[in-house]
Amino acid sequence: MNDWLEQRRGYILIVLVCLILGGGAFIVARRPAPGPITIVTPTVPTFTPLPTLTPTPTPAPLRVYVSGAVRVPDVYLLPPGSIVRDAIQAAGGPADDADLDRINLALALYDQQQVYVPCVGETTPAAPLPGDAPPPTPAASRDATSPDGKVNLNTATLEQLDALPGVGPVIAQRILDYRDANGPFTAPEEIMEVKGIGPATYEKLQDLIAAP
Repeated sequence: MNDWLEQRRGYILIVLVCLILGGGAFIVARRPAPGPITIVTPTVPTFTPLPTLTPTPTPAPLRVYVSGAVRVPDVYLLPPGSIVRDAIQAAGGPADDADLDRINLALALYDQQQVYVPCVGETTPAAPLPGDAPPPTPAASRDATSPDGKVNLNTATLEQLDALPGVGPVIAQRILDYRDANGPFTAPEEIMEVKGIGPATYEKLQDLIAAP
């Protein structure tokens, strides 16, 4: 038996090599082909810029003059939204003889306002009380109207001219400027020489004005 193997060893080796090579080829042929290689480019994230915030302007403080029956009368800087009570407290509080019942402590303040606190028994305050209506316009003097009650263009005040129909504060000031530049009016119809007063406006005024 050993002699037989020795004689055919070469053939056996060749058969084994062929089997090994054939098996390898079969395995390689059955293995699936690799798919194509795809190169993925990383995506850079985009950022949306935040909106620019516009700073809100800070309201200026209120300058308020506190006088009358307070402990420390003076000008005080108060925050916006302050009321009369805050102004009095800033001035050290009311004096012992202050008459707080005559003023509106809840009234809102405005810039450059004067807060006057009256004393008990005071009849004529030195300044308008907080919450009071604005003082009335002084009554017309006798020389501001003609004998028949018409407004004298040569002596009327800005307020009296402003009260005329169709005039208003701007044209009233123009009438005063015209009077200063050209002298007294000699006739009511001369008012039409003032810019802004035409025949239509004069028709409303002719029975209300005079130029003696």
